[in-house]
Amino acid sequence: MQSANHALTRRAMLTGGAKAAVAASLVPRCRPAIAEEEPASGNPDYVIWDVHGHLSSPGDTPGQRIANLLRYADRMGIERLIVFMGYPWAYDPSPEEVRRQNDQVLEAVEHARGRAFGFVYLNPKHTEASLAELDRCVRDGPMVGVKLWVAARCHEECLDPIVRRATELKAPVLQHTWHKITGNLPGESTAADLAILAARHPAASFIAAHTAGDWQRGIRAIRATTNVTAEICGSDPAAGMVEMAVRELGAERVMYGSDYAGRSFASQLAKVHGADVSKDAKRLIFAGNIQRMLAPIFAAKGIRP
Repeated sequence: MQSANHALTRRAMLTGGAKAAVAASLVPRCRPAIAEEEPASGNPDYVIWDVHGHLSSPGDTPGQRIANLLRYADRMGIERLIVFMGYPWAYDPSPEEVRRQNDQVLEAVEHARGRAFGFVYLNPKHTEASLAELDRCVRDGPMVGVKLWVAARCHEECLDPIVRRATELKAPVLQHTWHKITGNLPGESTAADLAILAARHPAASFIAAHTAGDWQRGIRAIRATTNVTAEICGSDPAAGMVEMAVRELGAERVMYGSDYAGRSFASQLAKVHGADVSKDAKRLIFAGNIQRMLAPIFAAKGIRP
């Protein structure tokens, strides 16, 4: 009995000592859950551009909202943001509402002073108004891409004039894609819809936002359509997503995005940081692919990122 108590005491002491040693080793690396204001620290391994985000953050003005988002991005080592759609959101916005939301994004981009780039939000149901807005914001303004949401399914012919004009302007088209178990919205596109559109416009560059949520299905749907890139934002972090996309599409057709502020930067960055792919592949996913896709329009506009 005495030896048993002695062993138990000795075991407790050893266990307690080990725990104390581990705790002591962690102290210098601990940081508060909410960091105080601090400058952008960057990322020692990767340049990161976030391809997908919105002005859905605290703030009374677009400038205040993008300033808050950039502070959060700084904490995560994110160098540039791409932002589109203003607020409040509308599934089927009128041309006037589209213009108002694009004005909000223009204000945010100006406030960001080179840290954020805008994509013009369009409703393809209003084709002529969309073409005029595309010219206003991209041809004659600072925006560098097109954002399409859920007003019309993207395989419909009303999108063709918009895509042709975007291609002329060297602007990529980012299309929301999703597969809902409960059924999509009437105008909500699937990845297969985007593959149909992309096949009609082989010279255009497309981004499949969310990779359709059901990413295994989405990756397969766009696999044969090489002018479509999978963008990984919005869904919960899941093992195998980035690995499958790289395996099936190649690392050159996969992009990081977060869908901020609806999703956290950290949860979406984890999809790439935790993926079992090479560092070179991660560099392409985090920034290299979007930088290459935007290079033609940057050159045409004289933008030096």
